[in-house]
Amino acid sequence: MMMKKITTIVVLLATVGFGAQVIAEPVSSLRGPHDIDQDSSIPTSKRYNKDGEPIARDYVQQPPLIPHKIDSYRVNLKSNKCMSCHSWSNYREAGATKISQTHFESRDKHVLANVSARRYFCTQCHVPQVGAKPLVENDFQPVTAITGR
Repeated sequence: MMMKKITTIVVLLATVGFGAQVIAEPVSSLRGPHDIDQDSSIPTSKRYNKDGEPIARDYVQQPPLIPHKIDSYRVNLKSNKCMSCHSWSNYREAGATKISQTHFESRDKHVLANVSARRYFCTQCHVPQVGAKPLVENDFQPVTAITGR
């Protein structure tokens, strides 16, 4: 019985201490001081890099960055604008990078005739590069032993 009371007191103190800590530290988000149900300010338009050479990757297995603007691209169940340049049949003529063979593999590594459904929506992994300052501070350094840079 005595052990149960001590355990209850410890749990109570831990709960009170944790609650005080949560209240003491204000939460800040990238939305700024706006509540979730309020409109935040419209973000400034970003300047996309001009179409150019592929952008160097910072880590092994990083999906390539998109070196051009894609604002007007449509990628949905019926069409994928990216494929008009990056498909195996069009990449040479467009002067674009060919999509990887891995995009034609199922989850179980079976080779498919068409792009895998899990790799069809390009912007899940690939993002355009813009000249914007980081949203949060970052001191990431790429591994130089592998890249040789």
